[in-house]
Amino acid sequence: MESFGNLLMGFQIALTPYNLFVATAGIFLGTIIGVLPGLGGANGVAILLPITFVMPPTSAIILLSCIYWGALFGGAITSILFNIPGEPWSVATTFDGHPLAKQGRGGEALTAAFTSSFFGAAFAIILVTFFAPIIAEFSLKFGPPEFLGIQMLTFSAFVGLGGGSVPKTLVSIFVGFIMATVGMDIISGQLRLNFGTIELMRGFNFVVAVIGLFGIGEIFLTVEEGLSLKGVQAKVTWRTVTSTLKELTRYWKTFIRSAVIGSWMGIKPGGATPASFMSYGFAKRLSKTPEKFGHGAIEGVVAPETAAHAAGVSALLPMITLGIPGSPTAAVMLGGLLIWGLQPGPMLFKEKPDFVWGLIASMYTGNVIGVLIVLLFVPFFAAILRIPFAILFPSIVYVCAIGAYAVNNSTMDIWYMMIFGVIGYVFKKLDYPIAPMVLALVLGDLAESALRQSLIMSQGSPKIFFASPISAALVIASILLVIWPSISRFLAGRAHHHEAPQKAS
Repeated sequence: MESFGNLLMGFQIALTPYNLFVATAGIFLGTIIGVLPGLGGANGVAILLPITFVMPPTSAIILLSCIYWGALFGGAITSILFNIPGEPWSVATTFDGHPLAKQGRGGEALTAAFTSSFFGAAFAIILVTFFAPIIAEFSLKFGPPEFLGIQMLTFSAFVGLGGGSVPKTLVSIFVGFIMATVGMDIISGQLRLNFGTIELMRGFNFVVAVIGLFGIGEIFLTVEEGLSLKGVQAKVTWRTVTSTLKELTRYWKTFIRSAVIGSWMGIKPGGATPASFMSYGFAKRLSKTPEKFGHGAIEGVVAPETAAHAAGVSALLPMITLGIPGSPTAAVMLGGLLIWGLQPGPMLFKEKPDFVWGLIASMYTGNVIGVLIVLLFVPFFAAILRIPFAILFPSIVYVCAIGAYAVNNSTMDIWYMMIFGVIGYVFKKLDYPIAPMVLALVLGDLAESALRQSLIMSQGSPKIFFASPISAALVIASILLVIWPSISRFLAGRAHHHEAPQKAS
């Protein structure tokens, strides 16, 4: 019942005219970002983060989270009408969404996608509402060793469960840690890795880094690849909406299964992309008509969109309760919280209940606003893709440069942004993940501080990390996650070895 009371307080904050305006603007901006191929939610949040510095923290996080929701909605439009996934997690939506549009059923596909997105997000928001206070209450028992264990678990989860190359993820984390050490030592006050330059005394600003890594790096890639957009026209009418909603009730099992898969993948750092593919695979395997998949099955749109939105929302649960971001976008938002002077974790619920519950309530309002906006303005968002990219990309670079300059009113930050843009471009070309690097840049100081505080408490003995059950469990779980890919490959190899002789006989 306490959660209901707090949620009502949150709605009083989220439903103020200013925050409703902020949420609507965020959804609108996010949908445009999601429609633009390659830009993506994390990039959009990174680029627009500086404009939140003049806003109250609650309104700022509402704006950023609504940009994120909007980007999730916008990705479906390009996938279905143009066969171009605006977001990585929208790739699975193209499999059946675009064939439906080519058959003249674009309105049905869009309605199914938006309805699925709404359901997936709503499922995850309810999860966040009731589980966030429980996790936050539990983490009140944490001290420096436990917080170091949590941060180890975060990095290990990206290594063991991220699904990418383990060596590349480790390299990305290592580079992020090096960047985090540049500047003044937070405990001794000594200067590190500034190479005698005054500009590097304060280290790299997180906002400048993420604008460069995500925004400029993606622009470089998009310019290099070029874009040729040929889409299908579609119009969503109320008759299409009502008839599609009646048909969607047949897929209630797919809705629930996909929402559960998406929520789980969001809480652990798996992200929306693997969630959408996994959900699509389950839907096809368990369908009575799997042969229709890939040729225009509505269920093939429902499954990935439900899972992607559930994953996108649930990724915020570990971020606000433990400071563990479950997605690249959540990692950028985590940096924003630290810039506003807010420390994610249990004390956030005690010290800033208006912030936490205002954010959670805004998820409900943002989800409703998002569905209404995308249903009403589909033709407008689709028309954005007809603007020549030669006009769009200089505008985006200009916005990025203003954002980087605004951090410290320094032209040097624009140069840093471009350097980070080149790093981001190289990492993406070589298929190195950027999110672990950003995470190490954000959490590097906190992890170092927790490590040194723990060792000071124990007078240098590492046994302190195994002194409490919570800390020991977190450290052991971190080690298991790091070696899990090797264990799984070993088990798969043994299974294959046993199966081969049986097939031969």
